[in-house]
Amino acid sequence: MFYSILYVLPKNLISWTFGIIAQITWPRMLIQVGIHYFANAYKIDLSEAEKDISEYRSLNDFFTRKLKVGLRPISQGVVHPADSVLTQHGRIQEGTLVQAKGKTYFLKDFLQDDVLFERLSDGYFFTYYLCPTDYHRVHSPVSGYVTQSHYLPGKLWPVNQWSVQNIPDLFAINERVVTTLETEQGYCALVMVGATNVGKMTLSYDQKLCTNRFWNRTGIQKKFRPPIAFKKGDEVGTFHMGSTVIMVYEKSFFKHGESFNFGAVKMGQSLVKI
Repeated sequence: MFYSILYVLPKNLISWTFGIIAQITWPRMLIQVGIHYFANAYKIDLSEAEKDISEYRSLNDFFTRKLKVGLRPISQGVVHPADSVLTQHGRIQEGTLVQAKGKTYFLKDFLQDDVLFERLSDGYFFTYYLCPTDYHRVHSPVSGYVTQSHYLPGKLWPVNQWSVQNIPDLFAINERVVTTLETEQGYCALVMVGATNVGKMTLSYDQKLCTNRFWNRTGIQKKFRPPIAFKKGDEVGTFHMGSTVIMVYEKSFFKHGESFNFGAVKMGQSLVKI
């Protein structure tokens, strides 16, 4: 019954409204109680937070918290971009990616960039799901240069297991931001996908971009000249609630036949050594 209601709910408006509420500055005592409740409910390790909880003044302030310096060491080779669960991965076959068992979606629809599609169409993809427990800043898995970004307004379906298994082309219709990275190994795309109550995504390298603005639903594509240098582990952007990151790599990044493990990962851990 609940999932049937999702089809008619104004998910973008609900997400925008939730975002406004999450940014309200509450009296210090109330927000501390709220953070403790939230942390206990989702088993968040408060000792990892950069600041003491008394210094956070809103739920969003806490949710987008930074971690203590050095807590996520950056390993060798290609690394994971976020604290998350690696739910899907594989070789892109005939321009399609796996969404869930028995469901696929098209890379061309997902990226909406013909040039980037041609580069990545026979590469590899990795899908990372972030839940409320996780640290919600996303980092570059490789060193290189950001050459462009592309904001693609869209729906804000949940990205939970039910939606992934039941909503066709979920990742290609939900709101997303594509960051294109050029590296010594080739090109890759870091795609942040929004979801219900996660409509707001911000970029560390472009302070002007903020998604799910209720009054502005226009797509924006930017090319950076000169490109913006990034070191592996540098922060790329922030989810203002949990969602999904999908990495798409040119085939030159990996050797055919490599195996990758599913499951929980931490930002900075090695995906594979180059």
